[in-house]
Parts: sequence; structure tokens; C-alpha cells
Amino acid sequence: MQLQIEARNVDLTPEWKTEIENRVSKLHTGHNDLIHGRVTLTKNLHHHQTRNGVEALIVISLSGRHTITARKSEKTFEEAIRAAFAALQIELRKYREKRASKEIRESSPPLRGVISKLFPQQGYGFILQEGGGEVYFHRHAVHGLSFEELEDGIEVAFNVEEGERGPQATTVNPASVKP
Repeated sequence: MQLQIEARNVDLTPEWKTEIENRVSKLHTGHNDLIHGRVTLTKNLHHHQTRNGVEALIVISLSGRHTITARKSEKTFEEAIRAAFAALQIELRKYREKRASKEIRESSPPLRGVISKLFPQQGYGFILQEGGGEVYFHRHAVHGLSFEELEDGIEVAFNVEEGERGPQATTVNPASVKP
């Protein structure tokens, strides 16, 4: 990971730099998702800008184009660095947990049926499934041909999920084309 450490209105001490580098290295433990980090320490010349006189700002970029930012103002740089990294670790943990918990949907094979009713002006229709039962579909679910090309009796392959008013096709393709 690239790390950029800078200071504004104050000289960066070796102790602060070492503290920041150590804390950043701990963020990597068990993960390989950090791409870039920037830590900026600022001594505010006007106390009305913040409650306290110093500030630590941390911005990290992660794989997947995600950025986490933590900014803390405290009385000393040591306190600001600790507080900003503590806040950053909480957000980073939440992000990693969310990514780890993503469910992978297994797609079932497409169903087959024939177009049974079309309502071209309204932009929807119904498919009669093999084995019986009708499934609603909207013009935006049609792939592989245009909605205007559909006719009653055309054989289709489709995927379905439960909609507000019953089963609804999420994709509709000509039977000869894989969805």
C-alpha cells in the first residue's frame, strides 16, 4: 500500500510518523484490500475552525473503489492520531464484514413457456409456464429481441421471482437463446 504522510502548519515529528506507520501496518493484518493511504496532521491557526487546536485526517482507498475517511480534532496530535485511527478501524471492520457477508445467489436454470397474453400499449404480458400457471413480465425484462417483436405463442425461456402481486419474470429470452 502506498502511504502519504503530511503535516500542515507544523513540522512532522519522527514519533508521529512512526506511530502512523505502525497503525497503518496493523490495518493490513489478515487483509490485502488497502491500496492507498493519506494521513494529514494539521495545526489549526484559528481555534474557531475546530473545537481543539489540532486535527488528524486519514483517507484510505480500498480495492473495489471504496474510500474510508476519519477526521478527529483533539488537544494533542497523539490524541488526534489515536482517535482518528480508532474511528477508521471501526469503519474498516464494518466494511469488511459487509463484504464478507455478501450472499452469492445461485441461479436456477431458466423456466420455459409460451407468450400467452400481450398488452403492447401498456408494455407488459403474461407467459404460460410449462405445467400451467401464468407469469407476468414487463417489457424491460425482454432480452434477445425487442418487446415489439413478441407475439402470442412464441416460446421463451425466463427467470422468475416473487413480485408484489405474484410470480414475475425478471428476464425473458427467446427459447433458442440462453438467458
